Amino acid sequence: MDFPVISADSHVTEPPNTYIDYADPDFRDRAPRLAEEEEGVAFDIEGMGKFRIAVAAGAGIPPEQRTERLKNMSDLHRSGWDSRYRLEDQKKDGVAAEIIYPTVGMILCNHPDIDFKVGCFNAYNRWIAEYCAFAPNHLLGVGQTAMRAPQEGIRDIEAIKAAGLRGVMMPGVPGVEDYDSPIYDDFWAAAVENDVPLAFHILAVGGHEFKYRGEKVNIFSMVLRGVQDVIGMMIFGGVFERHPKLKIVCVEGDAGWLPHWGHRLDRAYVEHRHHLGSRGLTKMPSEYFFENIYFTFQDDPIAFRCADMMNWKRLMWANDFPHSDATWPHSQKILEEQTRCVTEEQKRAILCENAADLYKIDLTVFDKAIAV
Repeated sequence: MDFPVISADSHVTEPPNTYIDYADPDFRDRAPRLAEEEEGVAFDIEGMGKFRIAVAAGAGIPPEQRTERLKNMSDLHRSGWDSRYRLEDQKKDGVAAEIIYPTVGMILCNHPDIDFKVGCFNAYNRWIAEYCAFAPNHLLGVGQTAMRAPQEGIRDIEAIKAAGLRGVMMPGVPGVEDYDSPIYDDFWAAAVENDVPLAFHILAVGGHEFKYRGEKVNIFSMVLRGVQDVIGMMIFGGVFERHPKLKIVCVEGDAGWLPHWGHRLDRAYVEHRHHLGSRGLTKMPSEYFFENIYFTFQDDPIAFRCADMMNWKRLMWANDFPHSDATWPHSQKILEEQTRCVTEEQKRAILCENAADLYKIDLTVFDKAIAV
């Protein structure tokens, strides 16, 4: 490839001091703390129990070996919390830059105590800004808001942007009403005015009632439902009708399902729009779906095969490092195989230019030695 590859969804593994040393003083006694136990390293979270992070740091390790090999923080990918090591891991995967999301922070999005979330996210935003400052062209952090109230969310957008972070990660459930309510119009307008993308990440949109049926592995298939619910609510609630320049990112939800789901949205509107009352839309739902929303995916060959059936200028590839679902360190081999069905223009857009445009990444800063 003759262009730098950008991962639109990568992660950190928050270190033990994230929610303590970077927290407001009155929150530190309640902050999540690391617990290194025989079963593996975990964060002890008030009101949620223990979140074991080994599975969230298993990139490149065979599934059957993760439990035994990931016992302590020292066993995890060091670049997950120490950015001095991150660029080397990027080079191993042929990646020039990453949009960085949290790991523990994803789970915290579903915490039932919104004041607790505020304390955690204030600390995380300070820590991730410091982590990314080591290599700001290669590490582009996304801050978090608890969305306790619309006006507080606006202040979070402004603070996150001022800290040099490139986007705002949203919890699935806000503190007041829901996202289709007109009370959030000022918040959406602020996101547009500040030109800051807002992200809904799988596993972080289920509220505190996140459940699955049957075997635990079923979570892998059902996580799409949470982001689909948010997207559908915003489309049919007229959010994009009122804010046509709003940019939402659906993170790690894959993309092969988009053509069919866009059709489902339109069929629902044609057959059942009387349920909307007088709040009709001036466009078909799929038009908002394919224009206002960006989608990240990693190992999803169907997304490339169906690129012409959707707006491929809204697709962004990702490696998900250092999570266990990551394509690292084999991303280049996977991409070589999966991108054979798209044009060079589409390939460059999906692997580089779409993310660069959305997050204002200056591609001229990357040395050709990094572009693989």
